[in-house]
Amino acid sequence: MPLDIAEIIGKRLNLSRKQVASTLRLLDDGATIPFIARYRKEMTGSLDEVALNNIRTQAEELEELEKRKEFVADAIEKSGAMTDDLMIRLAATLDPAEVEDIYLPFKPRRRTRAEAARQFGLEPLAKQIMSQRMGDVVSVATRFVGGDIADADAAIAGASDIIAEWVSENEKARMLVRQRFARNATINARVIRGKEADAVNYQNYYNFSKSLRLCGSHNYLAMRRGEEEGLLRVSITIDDDEIIERLGRLFVKSFCAAPVAEIIRQAVADGYRRLLKPAIENEVAALTKKRADDAAISIFAENVRHLLMEPPLGRKRVMGIDPGFKSGCKVACIDEQGALLATETIYPCAPVGDVYRAADTLCMLVGRLGIDVIAVGDGTASRETMTFLSDITFPRNVAIQTVSERGASVYSASDCARREFPQLDVTLRGAVSIARRLLDPLAELVKIDPKSIGVGQYQHDVNQAGLKRALDFTVESCVNAVGVDVNTASPELLAQVSGIGNALSNYIVEYRTANGQFRRREQLLEVPRMGRKAYEQCAAFLRINGGDNPLDSTGVHPESYPVVARMAADAGVGVNDLIRNKTKLEGIEVEQYVDKNVGLPTLRDIISELEKPARDPRVKDPEPVMYSKDVAEIADLHIGQELTGRVTNLTAFGAFVDIGLKVNGLVHISQLSERFVSNPAELLKVGQAVKVKVIDVDAPRGRVALTMKGVGQ
Repeated sequence: MPLDIAEIIGKRLNLSRKQVASTLRLLDDGATIPFIARYRKEMTGSLDEVALNNIRTQAEELEELEKRKEFVADAIEKSGAMTDDLMIRLAATLDPAEVEDIYLPFKPRRRTRAEAARQFGLEPLAKQIMSQRMGDVVSVATRFVGGDIADADAAIAGASDIIAEWVSENEKARMLVRQRFARNATINARVIRGKEADAVNYQNYYNFSKSLRLCGSHNYLAMRRGEEEGLLRVSITIDDDEIIERLGRLFVKSFCAAPVAEIIRQAVADGYRRLLKPAIENEVAALTKKRADDAAISIFAENVRHLLMEPPLGRKRVMGIDPGFKSGCKVACIDEQGALLATETIYPCAPVGDVYRAADTLCMLVGRLGIDVIAVGDGTASRETMTFLSDITFPRNVAIQTVSERGASVYSASDCARREFPQLDVTLRGAVSIARRLLDPLAELVKIDPKSIGVGQYQHDVNQAGLKRALDFTVESCVNAVGVDVNTASPELLAQVSGIGNALSNYIVEYRTANGQFRRREQLLEVPRMGRKAYEQCAAFLRINGGDNPLDSTGVHPESYPVVARMAADAGVGVNDLIRNKTKLEGIEVEQYVDKNVGLPTLRDIISELEKPARDPRVKDPEPVMYSKDVAEIADLHIGQELTGRVTNLTAFGAFVDIGLKVNGLVHISQLSERFVSNPAELLKVGQAVKVKVIDVDAPRGRVALTMKGVGQ
């Protein structure tokens, strides 16, 4: 009987079976999660994107489990060992470990000691020993002497190898050992002798020991990285004697004669140490790695979300500066839509120090191009460049602020950058990216692989497929939450819209280039390969400002346009006059428009969208951080000094804060608040301005410890 996946997932996620089943049907029909979350609330009970993604993930895992169960059942069937009991157990289990335990005795065997003993004909002896009803085991074993079996001791040894394998494959034994590892295992790390100097970054793990179930994800990933680099030796240990004693009680019966009991106990100990323990240790290590990966991926994805959802600057002209010393500062100016206006290279910093010519160049550009804001990359020479800019009297009022330049170099050398600026030097492309990511962070950062943005912990050590899935989901979620102007968006931004993808995004841009700007959403159906299904998924997330239909600039789905038209007619106004007309909208009784296709959740969303069409969910940022002018290098710091900074990264163990130096300070999770904090994301987000106090400075290692305790925010 096939599993009721919807019922299983509903119980796991505390959702109704109807919600799960409806979601799975929509996903099977090709609907995307943003579309389902926004426009199919009646079918799912208004589940949000996180819940929908959890359903999808659970369904994929269950489908993989079913495929594995089918493979195992087929393998056992072919071996001729399938029984009704095994078939029932396989069909009913939802535990991947149990599936593997069931399959283990029937797996194709390598040339093991037990297999060699079987080929010598010793399996009947092993069965007699395990019956535990024999008297003189030596006399029985003597009957098996001959050929490669020299004597009774050799026969008993071979039979013991077979018993050891039985022990290692016994489901009860495996479950017992698995449970003891889960509860009582300890993870240990030691620096490899002679590697102390190379392992300086792993000083915390030179002599480390902790309960495995209490080991933080960051600790585990750090130790495994140190092990892979050949600097640490990592092990998972348990009380072997206690487990062997428990296994002995499991296999040795109370009536068993002492000589036979001792043979079985020795075989049990051998089976545990040589076969069972390594297998379960590997299994536990894999599960621990997965949990650590999941935690790290979750943190990384949330940090990326905060970066992508930073508010756009608005209609401003921006000068982006990619600071540098010897190679100079690269300057790029863009207009309100991000189009490049001019580029320059200036040399205000050492070793050239041509501050007067650099200042004249910038003043000329600011005045001639009407620059409103100067965005300075936060990398090398950033502080020196900011100091230089603060001394200039510009011909018009300009704001100056630092911008994260992480990933700018990746963009500069990308196919996207070469396509956008084929004639521009790669270093100047970085300045363009810095300017654009201040103008509209989301539109610019989608051009960069999220892994290159540089937030999170151990992103190169976690499961890369899982990381990609999480980041893809995060980017898709952010883009569709904001919406995209179809007439100005880059192919990279369009590709993240529900139902589009890379190929279709390029067709949209090609159509736009050949035919001019879109005037109405229906024109999208004229784009090559834009089918009805893709149009259904993407249309409402694509905005057309100043087009023929005012609803095309809103988040109202085209399938709901007739409902809006009825609302407007009943209110005695045109659709255009209904938009933003709070009085008319408040007077609409949405219940009268409910039918089999449109329910209350959608109708309420329509009213909300008409009140504030295409409202941007990105909240406004706090004022730019003003770094202390008295702190130019790490030597300027002292214990107790209070500073202002901005959160650049969140990890499981704390928050990294930019305080205006080349190195970021760390606020350990224990220093975030007077109260207990289990996750830094409870209090902070990437990009947030904070006040901190210096509690330790390790200048040789370039480390600064900060606290937020007792510091007013």
